[in-house]
Amino acid sequence: MYNFYAFMDRMKYIRRWSLMRSVRDENIMEHSQQVAMLAHALAIINNKIYNGTVDAEKCVMYAVYHECAEVLTGDLPTPIKYFNKSIQGAYKGLEDEACNKLLTMLPPELVGEITTYVKPDTESAEHKIVKAADRLAAYIKCLEEHRCGNTEFEKAKKSIEAGLHARNMPEVEYFMKNFIKSFYLTLDELEGGMTD
Repeated sequence: MYNFYAFMDRMKYIRRWSLMRSVRDENIMEHSQQVAMLAHALAIINNKIYNGTVDAEKCVMYAVYHECAEVLTGDLPTPIKYFNKSIQGAYKGLEDEACNKLLTMLPPELVGEITTYVKPDTESAEHKIVKAADRLAAYIKCLEEHRCGNTEFEKAKKSIEAGLHARNMPEVEYFMKNFIKSFYLTLDELEGGMTD
């Protein structure tokens, strides 16, 4: 019996933003799905608009597994994770060990294929896209909370937005220009004012 996918299923129990008062809770399973969708969008924009050559499917798969270690480690809040280089390094080591442990929960014939995504090439263009998509998802969460009147996410929103622009990634700028404003809209506004 192999436990890998049963552990992956437990991603739905790991809550994000644990230090923040949220209008709506978010778990790492739904977050990973959103990051996968955003990474796919950024990859397509990179390739179609800016003549890039990133592997869109690899971006999606990196995103699907990018939080998988947290089923063993939990979600460490960003201010703690990046408090200093020592903590950041120790947590990175812990995440790496968690990934290694998870990979032992697969049949030997599947390990190589899944390892590619659980432990991605962190120097690749695809990984860079996923990191940007991860921050974009966090930014969208801040917009959602702000739209619901929650001021708890104000500082995070400003910081994440500045960080997204600092990446100097044209695909991110394209997404921000063409898609972000719609996240402020209500359902009726998204549907062009149509009502039931």
